Amino acid sequence: MAGRLKGRGAVSSPAPRFERHREVAVDDGWYSEPAPDSIATTVLPEPARTIVSRNDSPDIGFSQSINPYRGCEHGCVYCLHGDTGITMADGAVKALANIEPGDAILGTEKQGHYRRYVPTRVLAHWRTVKRAWRIRLADGTELIASGDHRFLTERGWKYVASSSATPRARLTLNNSLMGYGCVHTVASRDIASFRRGYLCGLIRGDGHLKVYSYRREGRATGDQHRFRLAMIDFAPLDRAAEWLGEFGIGTSRFVFARGTDSRRPMEAIRASSQAAVAAIQQLVAWPERPDRDWLSGFVGGIFDAEGSFSNGVIRVANTDARIIGTLQSALGAFGFDTALETPRPDTLKPVQYVRVRGGLPQCLRFFRQFEPCIARKRDISLAAVKSTARLGIVAIEPLPGARELFDITTGTGDFLANGVVSHNCFARPSHAYMGLSPGLDFETKLFFKAQAAQRLTEEFSKPRYVPSPIMLGANTDPYQPLEKRLRVTRSILEVLAKCRHPVSIVTKGALIERDLDILVPMARDNLVGVMVSLTTLDADLKRRLEPRAASPLARLATIRRLHAAGVPVGTLIAPVIPGLTDHELERLLEAAAEAGARCAGYVVLRLPHELKDMFRDWLAEHYPERARHVMSRVHSIRGGRDNDPQFGSRMRGSGVDAQLLGQRFAVALRRLGLERRIGFELDTSLFQRPVEGGPQLPLPI
Repeated sequence: MAGRLKGRGAVSSPAPRFERHREVAVDDGWYSEPAPDSIATTVLPEPARTIVSRNDSPDIGFSQSINPYRGCEHGCVYCLHGDTGITMADGAVKALANIEPGDAILGTEKQGHYRRYVPTRVLAHWRTVKRAWRIRLADGTELIASGDHRFLTERGWKYVASSSATPRARLTLNNSLMGYGCVHTVASRDIASFRRGYLCGLIRGDGHLKVYSYRREGRATGDQHRFRLAMIDFAPLDRAAEWLGEFGIGTSRFVFARGTDSRRPMEAIRASSQAAVAAIQQLVAWPERPDRDWLSGFVGGIFDAEGSFSNGVIRVANTDARIIGTLQSALGAFGFDTALETPRPDTLKPVQYVRVRGGLPQCLRFFRQFEPCIARKRDISLAAVKSTARLGIVAIEPLPGARELFDITTGTGDFLANGVVSHNCFARPSHAYMGLSPGLDFETKLFFKAQAAQRLTEEFSKPRYVPSPIMLGANTDPYQPLEKRLRVTRSILEVLAKCRHPVSIVTKGALIERDLDILVPMARDNLVGVMVSLTTLDADLKRRLEPRAASPLARLATIRRLHAAGVPVGTLIAPVIPGLTDHELERLLEAAAEAGARCAGYVVLRLPHELKDMFRDWLAEHYPERARHVMSRVHSIRGGRDNDPQFGSRMRGSGVDAQLLGQRFAVALRRLGLERRIGFELDTSLFQRPVEGGPQLPLPI
């Protein structure tokens, strides 16, 4: 069913990018117009062993289907340069070219009144070659992206560049991007100096390092040498043990305190020899003139030991005046603005707090510059996507030639690219399942069932095969433009007609009229029925919603011609979009009935997986003033959610609004004399198995 598609389904169907000409259905026929120069498209046979798919969903009125095509002639790609920094879930930054599926990164999600940062996973990663643009922001951030890439602005999602194929909102110099902005790269550093500084901050902040001197009978001295570092976070323990070992200091690990229902377990590292303790004391001694790398490491170490990050604010607490002073000096050396807080000055040793000012942009720069390793202290999840960063666009420049670009698919549908919110590509998993890239391959490698007729003949020849009406094009329209040249759908119809096998067809394409010579004889034997889908009678809305599909008048003309030829025809009102197209329900049914439809069904808008964000973006671009109302109406029939996957309610919705829609539909059917069903009661008793050694059944070109 169409509702199970991932990616750009019924909501949006962008113009083709790779064919030299594109065919557009209009009210009075077809015409061709040039398409932009692009990468060559290859159309390949799909290595499928079977042709018929089985289904046991109670929401679908058929048990068998055939999908002649896989892939999309008009793939949409959003892509960025490989050097673009992607913010990981722990606040680190990784180049887009090096991102891998499964990586935990940051995305965003609308929660209440705010869009907030949330962790998400990378689902797919690929490369492509595209013309590119450079976008420069007021804070110095630069991005290189294709014209089809989208960024979140103060006025919603916008493309980098305009398109000659379809009107769309694009970036202008008046826009500001959303996010936290540029996080400057860290210069190469002296690793040994950085590690000394880190160990000084960590051990002085949270360690125990002391020599106990006392007399002991039978010995000249009873001195005890003790180093211990105990923490509930194990990452800094691992780092400290490794780095101490590289300085020639061995430690042992042990359980310091076992966990309880109310307390996390603690582990520790320790050393007890005189030489080891003396080496550690020397290692963490205050240097006379600390260099920048030592200072950078010190800040990271003291933050892991005594720091916190909460509500978008970094604080480091300590009672030692020298630690506090060194910390403030180090932060000032790297350009951080700080404030000193002393909540309890009346105590003998008041705790002082160094607070980093500047909001999320400075917090993320802090994490990158000083490299603390406790992940929970770097978690910016649920922070609102708002900042004082200067993210106004100052230049949008086309770059010469084509560039190697990269993109990813994420669980949230977006990611942070050089500190700004960036839309990802909605890749169709069908290509990934075949071991192909959902990026360049998805655009340029289309698949068709090259041996569809032969495979269907083999299926019908099996002794165990029991005839049951087949739905043609359950996932993809069997009359998409590629069919005009490849004729795969026609080859399937020829086998069905020869074997007198019943078939139902759902399409929004006028190309079905080409096959009337097959459909009319099948109709006489009650072997075929056609459902022509209608969404709206508003031509302008149709161009925005389904830009490459046949116009409303063209679809009604198709219903009229099928009816006149004696082919049973109905209409499927889909998708019904609450707050946008639902008011047209009665008029659509009236128009279809007048054209000759004899039955009707409807499907309420479904937004599974990536489609929810895709539809929100489409609303923000085309109907921003109605977006909130439409989504509120969608939620009213989906139990407060974007989508309801439950059998029994996923196609029609639930709740008061869904019941009212169903009542309106039923009243209109009774008034117009239409039957309430999707599909037809077709005859399975005429089925004839293919005769072995009989005439060769037709194969597609």
